[in-house]
This record gives sequence, structure tokens and C-alpha cells, in this order.
Amino acid sequence: MPTLQSGYDAAGEVIGLVPAGGQATRLASLPCSKELLPIGKKAEADGQRARPKVAAHYLLEKMRLAGIAKAYIVVRQGKGDIASGLVCLLEAREIDLTAMMKASVKRLIETLLGRTSNPAAPKPAQRPVFSIGIYAGRSPVELGPVSQPDQPVITRDSVTDVRARFVADPFMVKENATWHMFFEVVNRQAGKGEIGLAESQDGYRWNYRQIVLRESFHLSYPYVFVWQGEFYMIPESYRAKSVRLYKAAEFPRQWTFVKTLLEGDDFVDPSIFYFNRRWWLFTDLDRPPFHAGILRLFHSENLEGPWIEHPKSPVLTDSPHISRPAGRVLVLDDKIIRYSQDCAPVYGAQVRAFEITELTTTSYRERPLGTVPVVGPTGSSWNESGMHHIDAHRLSGEQWIACVDGFHWEQPR
Repeated sequence: MPTLQSGYDAAGEVIGLVPAGGQATRLASLPCSKELLPIGKKAEADGQRARPKVAAHYLLEKMRLAGIAKAYIVVRQGKGDIASGLVCLLEAREIDLTAMMKASVKRLIETLLGRTSNPAAPKPAQRPVFSIGIYAGRSPVELGPVSQPDQPVITRDSVTDVRARFVADPFMVKENATWHMFFEVVNRQAGKGEIGLAESQDGYRWNYRQIVLRESFHLSYPYVFVWQGEFYMIPESYRAKSVRLYKAAEFPRQWTFVKTLLEGDDFVDPSIFYFNRRWWLFTDLDRPPFHAGILRLFHSENLEGPWIEHPKSPVLTDSPHISRPAGRVLVLDDKIIRYSQDCAPVYGAQVRAFEITELTTTSYRERPLGTVPVVGPTGSSWNESGMHHIDAHRLSGEQWIACVDGFHWEQPR
């Protein structure tokens, strides 16, 4: 395991060093770098169950107790998970450090993220190409690609009624025996996103149908859901500076605008859910440089509003690694799971899961579910460079299926 060291910087200040450049040849194969390996538990003062603590967590806390206010983590190429993992823990307030030490560690880690070997990092003049795949697993946070059919299941070449640049942000819903998937189609000619439809009888093999919703402005992230026997959709419409509710006039092909729920800001990836007899809605804001980092929370007694911003909102600030929504919020009895994108230094590189442990009209708390992303860059094929979306559905018992998306970089056509 890494050892705790200290020294002096050019100004004569005591600093901490965490060497993390080894390859752990003495250990068996691990799912992550050993610095992120859970080796203990963090007790909760409020009586909640203990949370795991990773190796680097202990090291940084020991430095803080020793009075060290600045720490450096030395990594080698290929150890980018340490950088993103520790930033996630810092932003989630899982590592209790002084403000000065936290800032110095975050600055260094984010610098390292930009310099280490990172499959999500674009090369000059390249742009992302998103495609859609199907994953499955024993839980909504334990998912992997299915072997059949071939992945991805929908690409830009699947789209037949417009010339597509890419497809992304899939959401699906089952009606009777048919799965219906709605997703963003970036129309090359129009230069904006529109909402496409594909259908499947088993959830694994999909056939593209058509564009079902277009506006004069960009649409994406078609969050489709059922309420009181009716089908609704809230697509992202940040170019219109609003959050808009649509209802199916003739499901799944015809949709009509119902009402503007929020307006006046560049709301991205609005994600709605119903919990404790109240509607809740997460949304981030499209702010440079990462187009993420400010997670706002709203609530309402009725679907059509009025919507009220939560007194704790924004519940996250300056957090591009864990704030921007990344798919459907899951309500499993009294357990709520939200997915978040990692948008720094590259937009949409991987997805993490968080459990909301306290949610009332006056309070909000969450905790990360594990230290390893649920999905992320595979290093090859259609999702080589990143994955940024999950819509998970329970099939039966411990069987889950999810539509996901991923991207690779290509030279502009």
C-alpha cells in the first residue's frame, strides 16, 4: 500500500506526498487502483450505517491530523482513476480535510487528470460520436454489456428519416409487450437535437422507427415516464431556457406540449421523480468550462406545478464530477438512487451512482454508492472514450436491464 511521506516545498512549508505510481505487482488483480480500495469503514454520527473508507482516505486524514495543509499525489500514466475517484470523494464530502488542503489536492488532481493517459481526452479537431447500447446486471449499480445482440444496438446509421450526426440520451418504457426507447438524434442538416423512437419486443434487439418530436430549438434527454395511466416526457430544452412538459396524444408517436415547468435559465438534463407524495426534479446548469457543476433541486405537489426551489438548492456547487444528472432517478421503496456524469476534464466520461439518504422539503443528504463508476470508458470500440447515461429497469428479482450510451472520437466528416 502507499506510504505516508512529508517534505518541504520551495517556500519552506511542510507538504504531504502520496506516491501512487506503482503497479501493485504484489497484489492480486483489483477492480481499481489500490489507493481507491476500500479497507475500512467510516462511522456515522447520526446512527446511519457505516460507509467504506478507501486507502488514500486514511492517508490524507493522517496528514491533516499532522498539521499538513498541502498534499501532492504522485501518479504515473494510466492511473487516471485515482484522480477522478479522489475528486469525487472530495466533492461528496467523504474525506474530511481542511479547506486549504482540499483545494490544493483538488487542483493537483485535476491537473493530473489532464496530463495522464485518458481515453476520454479528445485529440485536436476531433468530435464525439455517441451510440446506444444495452447493459444488464444484478442491480442498477452492477451493470455490464450483454453478449447478444452485438453492441451498440442503435447508432447514427440506424436513423433512416434524417441524416444523423449521433444518437444519445436513451430512455425506455414498456407498454404491454413492447419496449419503446426515446433518444436524442442530432440532425446534421438542422444542426440541432430531435427526439427519435426505436422499439423492441425483448429489450435487446431494437428497430428504429422515426423522429417523434422536434422543435425550433435543440431537444435531447427525453425523460419519458408514466403517471396515472398517461405517458409524459420532459426533454432537455436548455436552448429555450426552460423545462417543458409534454404528453403523448397518441403514444408513442405523437406528443403535445403541456406546460413550461421552469424558465429563465439554461437547465440541462432535467430529471423528475415521485417520492413521498411529492414530485422532485434535479437539473444542472450549462456553465463553462465543463457544462456542469451546479445541481439544483425543485419540488411540487402537482406535476404541472407550481414548482418551488428547495431551500438547500443548489445541493452541489463547483462539482462537475458528480453534479450533472445521467439518467432516470430510481425510487426503490424508500431508497432513491440518482446517476451523475463526470464532466471534467472531458464532458460525459463516466457515470457514478448516489443514494439520497434524506429528502424532505427542508433537508437533503446523499452518499456515493461505491468508489468505482457504474459505467465508463472501455478503451475500445463504440464506447472507447466514455459513457454518460443510464436508464435502468428491473426485469424480475435481481435481474436489471438498462439502456446506456457511449462515445468515441472521430475526425469531422
